[in-house]
Amino acid sequence: MTRATNGYKVNLDRLDIGGDFVQGHRIGYVRVSSFDQNPDRQLEQVIVDRVFTDKASGKDTKRPQLEAMTVFVREGDTVVVHSMDRLARNLDDLRRIVQELTHRGIRIEFVKEGLTFTGEDSPMANLLLSVMGAFAEFERALIRERQREGIALAKERGAYKGRKKSLSLEQAAQLQKRSQAGEKKSQLAREYGISRETLYQYLRVDSDGV
Repeated sequence: MTRATNGYKVNLDRLDIGGDFVQGHRIGYVRVSSFDQNPDRQLEQVIVDRVFTDKASGKDTKRPQLEAMTVFVREGDTVVVHSMDRLARNLDDLRRIVQELTHRGIRIEFVKEGLTFTGEDSPMANLLLSVMGAFAEFERALIRERQREGIALAKERGAYKGRKKSLSLEQAAQLQKRSQAGEKKSQLAREYGISRETLYQYLRVDSDGV
């Protein structure tokens, strides 16, 4: 029996009476690069027992839910991921994660690539992991290159204005004065609706006289 939970299909047959998971369950891992992306789409129509979701960019080394997932899974479980680039930051990272999990007797299933790794150290399995992982890394590099080229062309046309300023000139001036008056920076950041990092950027710009 299955039930849809947060966009995923959860297999209730893998739960015991007390609500704990039994051995051999399917664990989903989802990573979205921003809060605007919908994590439900990655494992849509895939039956899993539990899902761990990180909201972080691919280059971000801090992925707490990935760490929690690797601690949670046990021998006989299957980790289900939409694609290789959702699991790892680069090819070396992909090899490391796959090897660490499969050496513990945990299967890894990649939905997009249609591949499952079980820890069998066959030459074909290692070749597929390297080739598909390298392809995913190459694909990401192409996307970044297209983005850079698009921005360069837009700048030539005068159409690229960069990221919109968070604060107006008047607000930035007020921020500088209030900070110099000794108001707490954390309170100012909350009031103006900006991060601490953005606040310090405004203060640095003002102090440089730009």
